[in-house]
Amino acid sequence: MALYEVPQRKDLVRISLFSGADATSVGQVTERVQAAAEYGFACIWFAQGFNLDAPTAIAVAGSKVPGIDIGTAVVPIQGRHPLPLAIQALTVASAVGPGRFTLGIGVTHKMVSEGMFGVPYKSVVDLCAEELSVLSPLLGADRKVTFEGPTMTARASIGTDSQSPGLVVAALGPRMLDLAGRYSDGTVTWMTGAATLRRDVVPRIVEAAGQAGRPDPRVIAGLPVCVTDDVAGARDRIGAAMAGPASMASYRRMLDAEGVSDPVDIAILGGEDEVVSQIRAISESGATELLANVMGTHDEQLRTRSFLGRLAGL
Repeated sequence: MALYEVPQRKDLVRISLFSGADATSVGQVTERVQAAAEYGFACIWFAQGFNLDAPTAIAVAGSKVPGIDIGTAVVPIQGRHPLPLAIQALTVASAVGPGRFTLGIGVTHKMVSEGMFGVPYKSVVDLCAEELSVLSPLLGADRKVTFEGPTMTARASIGTDSQSPGLVVAALGPRMLDLAGRYSDGTVTWMTGAATLRRDVVPRIVEAAGQAGRPDPRVIAGLPVCVTDDVAGARDRIGAAMAGPASMASYRRMLDAEGVSDPVDIAILGGEDEVVSQIRAISESGATELLANVMGTHDEQLRTRSFLGRLAGL
């Protein structure tokens, strides 16, 4: 069967691949980076889980596999003082080469923050503000900071000639979007549909970046994607997988903002033409990148990666 003819994509966002946090060895991470590069993706993103240290694994994999950007989406700030985190991020950037690594950070969820780290979640946005007040200047041109806040102190300069990595913040609510725009290169979202991106996310972070004198921010929209002819079956399978995360308060707010009751309604799924149309809606929302979490059966995932990779490579 002939391959689907990929349309011109000049009006579409950058397309990257989400790899999750389930890899159990640096070798697996390297294999995934290599595969994503061969498919043609612009970037591959790894979540920080409890198997490996994502930035360290990325440093090794990126040094072995050229030609593709790599990022974390995301590393929770709990348990990571911004000074050693900045040193680590600059070290990763040095290992993989200029312009390739983006450090994505976030505040995770209440059950993780309080249940695993013992960090009260009610003040987590204030904690993130302190984290970024240190991390942002340390990753900037001067590489130095003097900061004393309610919960952390940092007085240091970093002596490396590594090019600064990108820095993005997982931000959904207004205060987090303000922090992302003020201190970082942009945001990475999850369970946030095109309407919410266009109406709430993009205007807020663009305004915050402008007020801080920063360039227009990156807006990396993470969404499930499945190229399939069995739309009803895919909706059942993907909807079941999304049900657990959708019960978390921050994601539930995003679904409510989008006006959907079923989380699968924000997934990008259907045949190739339908998927392109839905990606175009993300582009028109003001997002700059689609972070594709490829889902479905084994065959659907192969089809989806192949199609998105060809689309990304144009």
